[in-house]
Amino acid sequence: MREAVIIDAVRSAGGRSKRGGLAATRADEIGIQVIKGLMARVPQLNPADVDDVICGNSFPEGEQGMQIGRIIAVGAGLPISTSGMTINRFCSSGVQSIADATAKVSMGWSDVIIAGGVESMSHIPMGGSIMRPNVDWPADGPWVYISMGLTAENIAADYKISREDMDAMGMESNRRAFEAIKAGKFKDEIIPINAYKYKVTKSGKRIRETFVFDTDDGVRWPVTLADMAKLKSPFKAGGNCTAANSSQTTDGAGFALIMTAEKAKAIGVKPLAKLTNFAVAGCRAEEMGVGPKYAIPKVLKQAGLTTKDIDLWEINEAFASQALYCIREIGIEDRLKAGDINPNGGAIALGHPLGASGAKLTAQLLHEMKRRKAKRGIVSMCIGGGMGAAAIFELV
Repeated sequence: MREAVIIDAVRSAGGRSKRGGLAATRADEIGIQVIKGLMARVPQLNPADVDDVICGNSFPEGEQGMQIGRIIAVGAGLPISTSGMTINRFCSSGVQSIADATAKVSMGWSDVIIAGGVESMSHIPMGGSIMRPNVDWPADGPWVYISMGLTAENIAADYKISREDMDAMGMESNRRAFEAIKAGKFKDEIIPINAYKYKVTKSGKRIRETFVFDTDDGVRWPVTLADMAKLKSPFKAGGNCTAANSSQTTDGAGFALIMTAEKAKAIGVKPLAKLTNFAVAGCRAEEMGVGPKYAIPKVLKQAGLTTKDIDLWEINEAFASQALYCIREIGIEDRLKAGDINPNGGAIALGHPLGASGAKLTAQLLHEMKRRKAKRGIVSMCIGGGMGAAAIFELV
């Protein structure tokens, strides 16, 4: 089996859906620009050597439909010989694409693949344009159509995750993200996007303007626990999961360049990292957020490692209730407090662009590992429908 390596991993900044910097920019245009930016970082690579583009996307319809993987491959200027495909495992789609690319390269089916994900939640809402659950679904069966917010409320209630602890996690996520942006920590991983915005002139004409979007715009800082405590749950009457302790709906993209170690050596580029292990695990749909509790131990067992062997973690903060529950169950809450988990803020502050999140978190993890000279890191997240995913990365 051949060794597959990651040459680089990049992302766009995250834009708040409907109100943020990418709200008027199509998903395909965001993805195209991120791939162009990734390729520009590796001028030694002949674009004709890219075999495939694998793109994660949670709701592939409308502006991000019609096989967006192929569309962004062509739009990014890759030759017609480069294929493209779209995959969907909801929130883990971005890292699933990187895992699939690694497997294909390792097996000798491809030499060079670009893998990641893109999502515009401004254009395609959570659930898609027309959500149609099966009306004949058994009433006593697992409710796979349950809203993500209700699953978060279920976890908070069933496992006694307090409102105070959830709000504290939300506040710390925003503080860390604010400090990271202030320190310029994301500059190396973010590809600036030529984004659009519209305005109406005095004559009533609607015109489109272009501007550069290069900074995550969902971070809310300063914030106080007292202000956070005033917010109500939009998911459940009397609930505790609010906008202050839940991930933001976000627009964005992230992609990684994967190739054989031999190819990297032949073209004279130094690999950044490699994905060594990947696992998914199922759980009850009604508490889908507990997925990482099962996926992380599974991938660690697969690799013959323990939590002590992992230097850095990116555990998606879909909701503070589920993230805290998983961290506590796995026994790594001390690592959260030490700054080894989501060290530069999580999805509560930086956003959760669904099908792109796995690739976004991979870029964040690998660049922070490089700064710290860390050996191993994990990217993990819960997945709609009742699943979890976890990937182990090593610097090379």
